[in-house]
Amino acid sequence: MAKPKIYADFHNADPHGRLRLNCAGTAEDLARQQVQLREGLLLTLYADDLDDQGQPDELLVDGVVSFSVDENCWVAAIDWSAIRHASEGRAKQSNGLEGGTASASLEPST
Repeated sequence: MAKPKIYADFHNADPHGRLRLNCAGTAEDLARQQVQLREGLLLTLYADDLDDQGQPDELLVDGVVSFSVDENCWVAAIDWSAIRHASEGRAKQSNGLEGGTASASLEPST
């Protein structure tokens, strides 16, 4: 089963480096895809970005959902060093390489 692809504001991180899943774009994607957030849910998170030519090229990263009692909202732990552009996966696939992701810990640094 593919991970749901959900919008997140990469500038909206809590003090632990987890992305808060409380912006309008996130709520819209969750509703449209009928995704219910729950502990341990794996998501692919995306944010709008541009490539060097000014063309749309989303930022992507995988995350693990949890509920933050301190923040009173759902958050996703991500590996900040694993953020990639969507075009990177397309380039690997067009070259016959796997379009996978780097395996790294999704635990936020303390």
